[in-house]
Order: sequence, then C-alpha cells, then structure tokens
Amino acid sequence: MKPARLSLVLLLACFLFAFSTVALQQSPLLGWQQTQQSDAVHGTYTQFSLAGKFIKTPPGDTSSRPSLVVDCSANNRSHKSKFVRGTLIVGDPLKIDWVEPEEIHGISYFPKVAVLYRVNDAKEEKEEWSAGTDKSSASFSKRSFQKMLRAHTFEITAEDKGGSQILMLFDMPDSTLVEQGCDLDDHKK
Repeated sequence: MKPARLSLVLLLACFLFAFSTVALQQSPLLGWQQTQQSDAVHGTYTQFSLAGKFIKTPPGDTSSRPSLVVDCSANNRSHKSKFVRGTLIVGDPLKIDWVEPEEIHGISYFPKVAVLYRVNDAKEEKEEWSAGTDKSSASFSKRSFQKMLRAHTFEITAEDKGGSQILMLFDMPDSTLVEQGCDLDDHKK
C-alpha cells in the first residue's frame, strides 16, 4: 500500500510541476524587470523594462510585445542615479516624420514619431518622440515617463510605416523600484 501512495504522490508532483512550468512559460512577466547593463559610452547602468500588450496589432509578425525600456545611470559624484533615456520598443517599423527644428542651422530635419497617449481615462495628449535608429522604437522624455509612472494604465497610439494605427496598452505596476533607481521622486522638489 505504501508504494502505491508513493507512486500517486510522485505522479501528482510531476503533474503539478509540468503544469506550473507551462503556466510560467505562457504568462508574461509582470511588473518592472531590473537588469544591470554595461557599454563603452555609458559604463554600467540600470535598465528597467515593462512589457505591454497590443490592443490594435501591427500587420505582419505579432509575436513580439511592445515594451517600455528605461535606462538610469549612477552619478559618480553624488552616488544617486538619474534618468538617462526612455524608449518605447514596438518591434514594427514606425512612421517617421521629418520635423524642422525651431532654429535652423543649415538644412537639418529631425526624425520624429507622432504618438498619442492617454493616462488612465484622461484626454489624449499628442507628442513627437525621437525615432530610434532602428525605426521600430521611439524615445520619450523624463516628463512623459513621470506621467506614465503616476498612471494605472498608459495607452499609446502610433502609426506603422504604412500608416496603420498601432495601439498599445501598459498596465502600470508599483513604480517604487523605478522611481528609486532613477531618482524620480517628485516630492523632493
């Protein structure tokens, strides 16, 4: 009788292990993910990333998910971190607008991505974010990122290179880790 119970317990344990492994592979990472990065230009810095979801998907390959990636580097003098850059990674080529700068020195235009974003259920705001060199990402400002962190949901609309709308949604988790890692506490002012 004891070997039968042991077999039953082992069978149940194997089933639960297999089920939990499949569930972990299928469920997206929740919350901000923190990693340490290093490169020749910025040295060692902390990178935070948050996966979102497509509400209105780009045509073609939709296996990737949109994500927000924020880099924060340590200030060697004060030993505090600071916001370096924030990037929306779409994974699909975006529509690039060539915007004339306010002050012209020669002939130069800046590649921008027009985005509409909505914090929670508030009115949409329009901004032009700098296009990434790969044309499938766009950089946002520290001010925009602080708005994102105060939200429960953050919705972003952009256009792909063909003019089709791409709608992305980010459920914003607790931002304490990111605020501390990038020294973004608004209450210090």
